[in-house]
Amino acid sequence: MYMIDYHNFMATIQKDEDIFVSLCPELDIASQENSIDEAKYNLEEAIELFSETASSNEIKHRIKNDVYITNISVATS
Repeated sequence: MYMIDYHNFMATIQKDEDIFVSLCPELDIASQENSIDEAKYNLEEAIELFSETASSNEIKHRIKNDVYITNISVATS
């Protein structure tokens, strides 16, 4: 029997002019699309494709475990 493992990854989605750019910071994989839902779906597909084609060594090398997303306040002029 074939088991499927599921892993949770962070995803950021940001509007950039007319498209939405999605990024998985742990793997440094990005995608884009015309809507938030489509950008998220494309990112999920990109991560799945990466995990299917990359060696376990490459996955271990690329994954970043210490990723923090926070807000910062910076004085600007």
